[in-house]
Amino acid sequence: MMKEYNEELGALIKVWIVAILCISYCYLIPMRMIKKNAMSRLISLLPVITIFFILPLPFTTVHLSFVVFFYLTWLANFKLLLLAFNRGPLAPTPPLPFFVFVSVAMLPIDLKHSPNQKKKIDPAPAPVPAHKPFILAFKAIILNIIVDFYKYKHKLHPNVILALYKGHIFLTVELGLTITAFFLMIFLGFDLEIEPQFNEPLLATSLQDFWGRRWNLVSSRNLRAVVYNPTREILTPTFGKLRSQQLAICVTFLVSGLMHELLFLYITRVQPTWEVTWFFVLHGVCTAVEVGVKKTVAGRLGFMHRAVSWLLTVSFVMVTAVWLFWPLLLRNGVCDKVINEYSVMVNFVMSKCMGMKA
Repeated sequence: MMKEYNEELGALIKVWIVAILCISYCYLIPMRMIKKNAMSRLISLLPVITIFFILPLPFTTVHLSFVVFFYLTWLANFKLLLLAFNRGPLAPTPPLPFFVFVSVAMLPIDLKHSPNQKKKIDPAPAPVPAHKPFILAFKAIILNIIVDFYKYKHKLHPNVILALYKGHIFLTVELGLTITAFFLMIFLGFDLEIEPQFNEPLLATSLQDFWGRRWNLVSSRNLRAVVYNPTREILTPTFGKLRSQQLAICVTFLVSGLMHELLFLYITRVQPTWEVTWFFVLHGVCTAVEVGVKKTVAGRLGFMHRAVSWLLTVSFVMVTAVWLFWPLLLRNGVCDKVINEYSVMVNFVMSKCMGMKA
């Protein structure tokens, strides 16, 4: 597997070169030749958006497939869609310098100041405080403990193994994105800010809190800008503020479900079963209902203690994930593949470090 990992690292370099060339095209051609017509800009950007949907295909390892999909197919494409309509971090006035444009397009970073941003219908959550180093170190230790527990997998109850899988994947994603942010902060000297990744999602006291303010905030921010805000803006004159908000929530979760379905298609290479999409549709409907109840009762649910709302929220997320989200990963051996790749990755890094010392 080490040989396969080396080959895919080589493919990753080639993919990143292609991506940089594509973003350079977006900077040098469409925005210079066509400045006012949104549809013309969108058409000129569609070839790049299409290429970014294709770029994850060469990869068979879960980690690298996820990296390419998340950074290019998801984040970069969403930012390019915003750019087509003169919105988002790539379309400030005056235009961004070239290297800043490429960095913002391809990485989970944003401008600190975006003077041309239109007023948002639904303001983004307040900035999330950066993780303290000792908390990240503690989570890294927990991740290593989880990996060590896999040695005794044959002696553990299936539910315990499932809990270990959940912790492993969550911590891997959180630490991976946070480490990426750390290196970006060191090497990029622009007036940029690192987009927060997670905000202790297990402390959520409602579905709105979990999905909007705590879980995968990079994706949430992009979905809010690309799907939620435009949908609500279009629907408000017809359905009113509350109904348009609820419908926009459902549409946003549907798009998120389809993007996750596409991610798992790249990772598993099996025909979609749509369980993951239904997971997000269910959460979208429930979140919309939750918003409606909150607006209707207007504070009359004050009797519900935060501990109770926390228990209900976390329980609902866990139960529905076991029902609809995790079966696809377990059925296709993705979790075991992630474990094996993690070990290979650690050995690869250790061997490189030893080689540098020698």
